[in-house]
Amino acid sequence: MQKVKCGSQGLVVSRLGLGCMTMSSTYGPADEVEAGKALQASLEAEMNFWDTADVYGGGANERFIAPFLAERREQVVLASKCGITGRNADGLTVNGRPRYIYQACEDSLKRLNTDYIDLFYLHRVDPDVPIEESVGAIGELISRGLVKYAGICEASAETIRRAHGEFPLTAVQSEYSLFTRGIETEILPVLKELEIALVAYSPLGRGFLTGNITSVEDIAADDFRRQLPRFEEENLKKNLRWVKRVEEVARAHGATTAQIALAWLLNNESIIPIPGTKRSKYVFENAGAARIELGPQEREYLDFQESAIAGDRYPEILNKAVGR
Repeated sequence: MQKVKCGSQGLVVSRLGLGCMTMSSTYGPADEVEAGKALQASLEAEMNFWDTADVYGGGANERFIAPFLAERREQVVLASKCGITGRNADGLTVNGRPRYIYQACEDSLKRLNTDYIDLFYLHRVDPDVPIEESVGAIGELISRGLVKYAGICEASAETIRRAHGEFPLTAVQSEYSLFTRGIETEILPVLKELEIALVAYSPLGRGFLTGNITSVEDIAADDFRRQLPRFEEENLKKNLRWVKRVEEVARAHGATTAQIALAWLLNNESIIPIPGTKRSKYVFENAGAARIELGPQEREYLDFQESAIAGDRYPEILNKAVGR
């Protein structure tokens, strides 16, 4: 697995990372035995960039990772996040105040049983706190040696500029895939200009681009995706036509649809996808995407705009917390 620069501040990570959220529920029931195998598989595949957050499983995800991390701390590039504190009738509750960020980092370090976090993100921008204060707090954590690099998630272009002006950002994390391309107009140009990496979460369209979801019945009853408009039965059926295009390209390469969706992202060296999985077989499958090169005609064939996708990425109540 190739190693690449993540931003311009000195961080180097594997070309593909591993999203750990699904290892602690969210997308159906957790399976810690299988998830442990997935963590081990990621290192066998030389995918050493692990991504977690304090909110995943209410801290359970960080605690789960801890024993695996302890044996391989210098081998793993660890990213975690803080800022989402809950959910209420108005959507997500967020906190970007420095005092909270300091405490959240200390709590994550305890759960992870480590002395430092490589890349620490503000998970969502707090509209009641200037971004300079929030990012400045992460900068203070870096000066204390508790964190090495700073990032923010799901922010607007203006917010990214202000944050980077306060303290150099290494990465911005946003949802980005063949199905979710809203950041292309404003966000990607700013990241290129400022030499900030995009860490792309849900690069497989929250599993839709794997080709394994053809009906709502394929999604567990307690799966978060049942709350998302794109996975409502009517929208899901409409969106299957785009998955079929990916399947056509996959057949030509003797690959899976997931590998093609990831290969499309890997064409841009400043984009680092972090596909999430809790199964070792999919870790190895995702790693294979790094060996696939798509031709210009194939990329054009896959170039369907987000406006053609049926359903929003989030319900309105959760959309409020992105793009601030």
